[in-house]
Amino acid sequence: MTTKPFNAFLMAQQQFDRVGELLGLDSPTRELLRWPMREYHFNLPVRLDDGSVRIFRGFRVQHNDARGPGKGGIRFHPQETIDTVRALAMWMTWKCAVANLPLGGSKGGVVCDPHNLSAREQERLCRAWVRQVARDVGPWQDVPAPDVMTNAQHMLWMLDEFETIHGGRYPGFITGKPVGMGGSLGRTEATGYGVVFTLREAFKELGLRPQDTTASVQGFGNVAQFAIELFHQLGGRVLAVSCWDQPDQTAYCYRRKNGIDLAALRGIADRFGGIDRKKALELGYEVLPGEAWIEQDVDVLIPAALEHAVTDDNAARIAKRVRILAEGANGPTTPDADQILRERGIFVIPDFLANAGGVTCSYLEQVQSNMNFFWKKDEVLGRLDATMTTAFLAVLEVSRRQNLPMRDAAYVVAISRVAEACRDRGWV
Repeated sequence: MTTKPFNAFLMAQQQFDRVGELLGLDSPTRELLRWPMREYHFNLPVRLDDGSVRIFRGFRVQHNDARGPGKGGIRFHPQETIDTVRALAMWMTWKCAVANLPLGGSKGGVVCDPHNLSAREQERLCRAWVRQVARDVGPWQDVPAPDVMTNAQHMLWMLDEFETIHGGRYPGFITGKPVGMGGSLGRTEATGYGVVFTLREAFKELGLRPQDTTASVQGFGNVAQFAIELFHQLGGRVLAVSCWDQPDQTAYCYRRKNGIDLAALRGIADRFGGIDRKKALELGYEVLPGEAWIEQDVDVLIPAALEHAVTDDNAARIAKRVRILAEGANGPTTPDADQILRERGIFVIPDFLANAGGVTCSYLEQVQSNMNFFWKKDEVLGRLDATMTTAFLAVLEVSRRQNLPMRDAAYVVAISRVAEACRDRGWV
């Protein structure tokens, strides 16, 4: 039996097409919204430390900017493809709209593995990327941010290159910057905390007490770590985490019956979220195959790694006790798996709602940078909580009123807002 290759963009279009039909969108609006408005492909020549030159492939996709400047991260990943970037840009459009932010959707990427590049080589790569798109991005056009395997230092190198090219100071060009250089307090926590803010509201809807719940998490990067942190603060316990092991080029699941010790695992993790397997064993963790995260007997599953994590191949293995799937990652659940989850009655908090905390705080950083005025951390997190809660309740209301699953309800809210903006501008 051959497995059909996964294509994130086709999946994103399928999700859109279903809701476009539900909303009765006319043909021109559907055609406009199911494809990016613009995309850039470019080669990035980078001189390596040994004097040789390597050519990297880079992308920037601007899906739709009817509601405001494009917004979306830049990821460095060896398996990056243009279709993945297209899908992520589309999902960013819906994510900004469902959170009711005055932004559109974009995404960028470079096909590379930063594990195998020195800091100086990564800097040259960041600057090369900016040189290719400097005329087509900016504070009022398209605002990048960190994503998979990029961080605040990468953003600062990109900002410096952009400002050098344009001869001024434009801190609102990019978000996810170091706090001392125009970044926002609370940005590091934002995406993971946002997942748990929506999860908290789901607990209320389902009549669950957070302190009585357990969870299993895929991923141990920034999103996963802060989702676990806030989940623990609410009183819940995380029993297992699954993450990529760079030396082995495979994933492992780390489980402890009484719950993981977040501080201890952070202490044995690398900067990309990989856990030292030997040290985990010494700390008393069971080490299981990476897929085991989805089979744990818990109340909540949080996929917080890459797309295509919950499929029709593994969705049937989800334990009967699971009540909620909170999608911290982008596009972790395939349409076929989604159908299985619906039949099981699992409450899904869809990705572009659950993980909208990151772009919400990015927007807050963008506003602060453009004003040259910065809020305290409590104020940022308070605004984040209010935005995420309002967004969740708006989607929940549509879900109840139209008897729709939460994913479809979130798409109805988001696509309706974007389609209305396109019509108001006279585009369709």
